[in-house]
Amino acid sequence: MNKLTQWKEQIARLDAKLHAIANRPVVSMVLNWLFNLGRFLNPLEEAGVKAETEQLLSELIEYYSTSGHEMRQAIRKLFADHRSFEWATMLPYRPITEASFRAHLILFSMKDQERDTRDALLALESMCTTARSAGVKIGPVLKEIAELSSDVNRYGMGSTRSILLRAILPG
Repeated sequence: MNKLTQWKEQIARLDAKLHAIANRPVVSMVLNWLFNLGRFLNPLEEAGVKAETEQLLSELIEYYSTSGHEMRQAIRKLFADHRSFEWATMLPYRPITEASFRAHLILFSMKDQERDTRDALLALESMCTTARSAGVKIGPVLKEIAELSSDVNRYGMGSTRSILLRAILPG
């Protein structure tokens, strides 16, 4: 069994475990948040898949950054085809070093704007602000990951590649 097939099966299983959490009515999420005030409720923890998902993300991030165009496209499709998994996946660390910023951007590239470019833009802005505040030179990393990213304009606001390139500030 090849890597892509293994990942597809693993992601499908994780997606199924996360589906009910990802698709809760908003009222339920707000009530759940109020009930758990003071506790950070991570959907991966709630589904009991945090460690497995973090291990898988680590593997995907490493593979994505060294694979060819077709494999990166296939990995992006895995995320697009498994919306609950895509929604819930996150890295357990902040983008405060060049390596951690790169990993966050690779995940951003794999998610390929998810369902809404506006949310993706806000997430990218937050990542860049955090990394820049920590002293990371974000421009070269943004350019590097832009080269790995899709150039398809999915929602009329630019491709993931162009969005990453626009985030590079002059100077």
